Amino acid sequence: MELLLGVAGLLALSAALLPKLTSNRPLSMPLVLLLLGVAVGLLPLPAPYGEVWADPVPHLGALQVVTEVGLIVALVGAGLNSERVLGWRSWNSTWRLLLVAMPLFIGVVFLLGQWLLALPVAAALALAASLAPTDPVLASEVSVPEPHAGNELASGNEVRFTLTTEAGLNDGLTMPFVMLAILLAAGELPGLGELTVELLLPVPVGIAIGVVLGLLLGRLIFRAGSDQVRLSEYSDGMVVLAMAFLPFAAAELVQGNGFLAVFAAAVTLRARERSHGYHAVLHEFGDQLERLFVAVALLGLGVAIGDGLLSGLRPLEFVLAAVAVFVVRPVTGLLSLLGAPPGRRGAVAISFFGVRGIGTLFYLVYALAHGDFPVPDVLWRVAALAVALSVLVHGITAEPAMRRLERLGAQGRRGKLA
Repeated sequence: MELLLGVAGLLALSAALLPKLTSNRPLSMPLVLLLLGVAVGLLPLPAPYGEVWADPVPHLGALQVVTEVGLIVALVGAGLNSERVLGWRSWNSTWRLLLVAMPLFIGVVFLLGQWLLALPVAAALALAASLAPTDPVLASEVSVPEPHAGNELASGNEVRFTLTTEAGLNDGLTMPFVMLAILLAAGELPGLGELTVELLLPVPVGIAIGVVLGLLLGRLIFRAGSDQVRLSEYSDGMVVLAMAFLPFAAAELVQGNGFLAVFAAAVTLRARERSHGYHAVLHEFGDQLERLFVAVALLGLGVAIGDGLLSGLRPLEFVLAAVAVFVVRPVTGLLSLLGAPPGRRGAVAISFFGVRGIGTLFYLVYALAHGDFPVPDVLWRVAALAVALSVLVHGITAEPAMRRLERLGAQGRRGKLA
């Protein structure tokens, strides 16, 4: 117990220090944590701490809790940073990525999984769906920053805004594909009507619940009659946890999509008082929580890799992971953004920076915990490698690439109401 508490303290200290130490350097906090985890995993640790992380299957319950809570908290931050008015034109690039790029990505990776690795249909779909969501935490260098940041980083920046909102929404829209994979693995696919209820109905239900709770929380926080209840009068960031857990729980209780409920609630709350200074308080507290969960998830992934998670890795598994992140995502993203507001350079940046992270880990854990999939070790190796490669390449290139885009004026800036 003492060792675990010591590790928890070091994680908290790392989450506080690393962003400062890696600022303006060709490193990122996620990359340092991943490499540190690999180093720890290579150490000859005594039982029960050593040689137990190479196979994550016995730990699926704990892994689902950690990745799910981390993802929920991250979605609050992404929603609060999405200050542009919701609309078809103002969010046009985001809709293109969600409606065109994401299904194309899943379809191509599904076919590659069957062709390159001879995966069964259910396993190939589970892997493709797990690799689909981009990460609202690990993409912090290319996301919309805290509310009221300087003009150079404001939400009118089409590249940053699109990457932020895409990551906030595709974490929820991936669930129907994962559920379909679980049903296929069970071998008992229901009829079309039941399939629609099981897979598609949770999406509008989750969004509706999120909007309603966002409106209620917004009224309580900003417009309550008593200043003792009006939380916007205080610098209390604990509201972030209420915004994370209440919409998620309410949606899941009625079979809605909890992730979409959380993001919708955060976007709705931001819209209630778009320019209020309290949003900066919420952002700061949420950012601290996100960094803590990033530390846990990536250090854990690194430990597992160092402990032997990738042992038995075949060349074609490496090829699939690399092609999915660095070929399929950019190509499908570019196709979806043809003629979109960001312009050529902006579209290239958006398409390339499809960062894989906690969302990928959560959905793979969820699929394996709820479905009987063959070759789980293959799925783990490909997914873990995809996340590691993304953290490495995107982590090194994100900040200099965004600085260059903004210096060239190639970020596709648009007004808030465009």
